[in-house]
Amino acid sequence: MIYSSQSAHLRFYGCKRIDENGVFGACRAVPIGLVNKLAADQRVLKILTCGSVDDGKSTLIGRLLYEQRQIPDDELAALPIGADAVVDYSLLLDGLEPEREQGITIDVAYRYFRAADRHFIVADTPGHEQYVRNMITGASTSDLAILLVDARNGLTSQTFRHAHIVSIMGIRHVVLAVNKIDLVNFDAQVFQSICADFAKLAELLQFSDVAMIPVSALLGDNVSTRSSRMKWYEGPSLLQHLARTEVLEKAAIGFRMPVQLIVRSDGGPRGVAGTIASGQIAIGDKIVLLPSGRITSIKEISSAGRPVGRAEAREAVTLTLSDHVDVARGDVAAAPFDQPHVGSQFVAQIVWLGDETLHPGRSYLLKQGTRTVGVSITAIKYRVDVQTMAHEAAKDLRTNEIGVCNLITAAPLVFDSYADNATMGGLILIDRATNMTVAAGIVLHPLTRSTTIRPPALFVTKDARAHLKGHRPALLWLTGLSGAGKSTIANATEAKLNAMGVHTILLDGDCLRGGINKDLGFTETDRIENIRRAGEVSKLMLEAGLVVLCSFISPFAADRRMVRELMPDEFIEVFIDTPLETCIERDPKGLYRRALNGEIKNFTGISQAYEQPEHAEVTIRTDELTVEGAADHLVSELARRGIFDLSGKSGPRHE
Repeated sequence: MIYSSQSAHLRFYGCKRIDENGVFGACRAVPIGLVNKLAADQRVLKILTCGSVDDGKSTLIGRLLYEQRQIPDDELAALPIGADAVVDYSLLLDGLEPEREQGITIDVAYRYFRAADRHFIVADTPGHEQYVRNMITGASTSDLAILLVDARNGLTSQTFRHAHIVSIMGIRHVVLAVNKIDLVNFDAQVFQSICADFAKLAELLQFSDVAMIPVSALLGDNVSTRSSRMKWYEGPSLLQHLARTEVLEKAAIGFRMPVQLIVRSDGGPRGVAGTIASGQIAIGDKIVLLPSGRITSIKEISSAGRPVGRAEAREAVTLTLSDHVDVARGDVAAAPFDQPHVGSQFVAQIVWLGDETLHPGRSYLLKQGTRTVGVSITAIKYRVDVQTMAHEAAKDLRTNEIGVCNLITAAPLVFDSYADNATMGGLILIDRATNMTVAAGIVLHPLTRSTTIRPPALFVTKDARAHLKGHRPALLWLTGLSGAGKSTIANATEAKLNAMGVHTILLDGDCLRGGINKDLGFTETDRIENIRRAGEVSKLMLEAGLVVLCSFISPFAADRRMVRELMPDEFIEVFIDTPLETCIERDPKGLYRRALNGEIKNFTGISQAYEQPEHAEVTIRTDELTVEGAADHLVSELARRGIFDLSGKSGPRHE
């Protein structure tokens, strides 16, 4: 039977059969080092299996290995046999104790096998929503995805999500394996109905190559050889299809090599080591080092410790440069005539993996290739409905949601669009506090302003401005509940500093919300933006050499950390510790009363949490200190830090 579609992206199968050849090698889990080594061999087909929980991913791989006779006898003998005399091959993949206990796959398991004169590396990934990040890990190094569905259930929301992630990760070859076809009596109509639904999705996601195969992983139908119980199916078995799949090459672009290491031995010339991401290089070729833009040429090339005349994509090499130029880990060597983008602003599509909701404005780390830089998501352009592909307006992204965002990095980044180069266009975002990966994504395109926004080189520096004032700049960031006394203490402190001749500025929520932040409300997203802007204004005031006093509730620890990272040397966190009951009793603006009556939503301490500082530089308990005492304490703290001299003499000059 031939499956037809009007889509130009789908491959049509006929009755053509291919022959299997010998089976070699031993079945085993594949160490990461071996995965990387084999990945450099273009004869290897790297396969991802994905799908919902219990769709049979592990069973399919286990069955495939068994039919290729690549399971050691002792391991095969240890597998339990069910009541229906069928071996549970999924246990070959689910090697972790929790996986066996729960009957689910949690972590990525790699398996290597060779069949039909070809090498295969299979990544078995979890189907549970909780472990989508592990599924993405497997997808990041795969050429082809086997997307399983249960014939009884058809396409599920997890099928749509995994198909979309497969598309985002740049996998263009997809097999839809309609598993458990035996449980619907090998019904052709069921299979064809599922295929029709998937063909619509595949066309939207623009896969290059789509095959749809009915299988029974448990019984072995259409796994290695064609099943005699589905005469209506005229396509190849799964293994036959995998054996003849040719991976499409990415669009041809010039030479790219992220610098991983600077090598210098025995006083000889320096070399830059890394893996070539695209293109090729030969002795004598000119290269440009980015982001500096310095041009040099290649004097020598070595691969695996041996000198070679040329090298190409996927090879790990050390390049000896013809002259001494400044280069460091994280830089990129590229072809001068075909350079990647260099900029700090771009558009990316991301899968949000964090447990906490993504709100624009917060700061993360971005890792791309060998470079890690600070990054903020400035705007969410839209959220993608994975079932309809519709673009929905969004102010935040929740766990496992997919969106397209604008990003800005703290330092220039060297990148290509993912469509041109997966290595230079793929990225992950990392939470600064927990070091957890919170998003995976791809660069879609740079923003035009990336190349036009450049900080000016000023003649008068922050040190020079501070020198005139006779003291160093500093930022006192007062945080606490509404009514805690932040602004009162900040006001009293500024008065004392002013009397001492210290140049100051006081910023609080009300003064900024009356001007620069008057467009913001009090949703979580707006409050994050409120603090981000306050931080940026404070940074400008520090550049002017001032002592800045900021009074903001700033209820979220991540937002205070975001401000601290803008000016880590000057930031001093001051926690005004006042019990909620005291704040409610004071209620200077009548806000608590209105919040308790339900008239004000998202009010800190009542309907929204306040995250107390865990390591504030200063904590002031207002039940122990008067306002005058608190102000004296803060002045003393600034003096102790050498911001100025309390003796009345001119303060230390800022060098």
